[in-house]
Amino acid sequence: MIQHMIAVLDLGSPENTRIAREIRALGVYSEIHPHDIAPDALKAMQGIRGIILNGGENRVVDGKCVDVDPAIYDLGIPILAVDHSSPGHPADYPAWPEEDSEVLDQFLHTCKAERNWNMDNFIADQIELLRKQIGQRKVLLALSGGVDSSVVAALLLKAVGDRLTCVHVNHGLLRKGEPEQVVRVFRKEMGANLIYVDAVDRFLDKLAGVSDPEQKRKIIGKEFIRVFEEEARKLEGIELLGQGTIYPDIVESGTKTQKSIKSHHNVGGLPEDLKFELVEPLKQLFKDEVRACGKALGLPDDMVYRQPFPGPGLGVRCLGAITRDRLEIVRESDQILREEFKNAGLQGKVWQYFTVVPDFKSVGVRDGKRTFDYPVILRAVNTVDAMTASVEQVDWPVLSRITERILREVPGCNRVLYDLSPKPVATIEWE
Repeated sequence: MIQHMIAVLDLGSPENTRIAREIRALGVYSEIHPHDIAPDALKAMQGIRGIILNGGENRVVDGKCVDVDPAIYDLGIPILAVDHSSPGHPADYPAWPEEDSEVLDQFLHTCKAERNWNMDNFIADQIELLRKQIGQRKVLLALSGGVDSSVVAALLLKAVGDRLTCVHVNHGLLRKGEPEQVVRVFRKEMGANLIYVDAVDRFLDKLAGVSDPEQKRKIIGKEFIRVFEEEARKLEGIELLGQGTIYPDIVESGTKTQKSIKSHHNVGGLPEDLKFELVEPLKQLFKDEVRACGKALGLPDDMVYRQPFPGPGLGVRCLGAITRDRLEIVRESDQILREEFKNAGLQGKVWQYFTVVPDFKSVGVRDGKRTFDYPVILRAVNTVDAMTASVEQVDWPVLSRITERILREVPGCNRVLYDLSPKPVATIEWE
């Protein structure tokens, strides 16, 4: 199926992602491209029906106001030129009206763009593309159990079945029940070739005594690569590597008018002699579309709607040098927090919530005796882009119930605190 699409050219607007998402919400596929893309490259895009010149406050680069190649106007493709500049920034395009969704809808009519962008069509197209790319070859996928890798696994299973091999590495830093769920869903329910690697002791031994957050991250990342490499070398005939790259990974790598937010990486840093061709079936999708794709593929809700989780896992929520007792306090208290937020109807409302255990103790009293145990810190925030975040104002009865359960059910802690700090000045995670 030929997918009609709209190209959004970045001329310094901070709204590129929102505009692209709104176009997709109206049923037409969209992509973001740099302002200096060649006219021939635009014309060659399959299914292109319209171009949006999206100006904004970052349009001045090195003292010059950037613009598109004038030849773009001669391509015969409908163009909408707009500007998101604040008052006082240079703008030679009309300002975006408040009713911009209506403007986009009218533009799509002008472009005669077919509104066939939906998950059913995406899945059908990707299965066909994956089968063409993979053929009779085999694919290897690092399956963390997070949303992106889980959806990639489900999509590849639909496309190539047992030619996919998944490797799930349990490094001991996952949330409660996650390793068991990965095995149950993919091996038992979906029939995937799943290699489960219990590397808990290996990781925790490497991390023993390491308190610096960046050093912890490096150890976890390097050790994961080593474990994955060891498993990959045991397998024969695998030529392709599946990755959970999604569209924000590409967009956030930056354009000519926008600084990079983060580098584009997934299972990066593999040895050069492990030469794989990449398979990235989700690289067109925004995060909410990845979740919709997972739902359409039959993944369970608690996997599809799993919260953002740092690469080092609970390793950066067990502050300072990781100890097994504090790691279990983090894991058990996190489970209670998630259960009570779900019971209170906050599961889909709050963007991210978790617990943190610092590496110091405080005095307390239990059963009439003095204790010296750890505090548990609750964190719950809302954000759109993770660049800023506000604190969720959780009702007092909910906080009281969470506190009571943690103090009663989790050994080794005697205080529960709620973090009221927004980003900035604080960050979302503690490490």
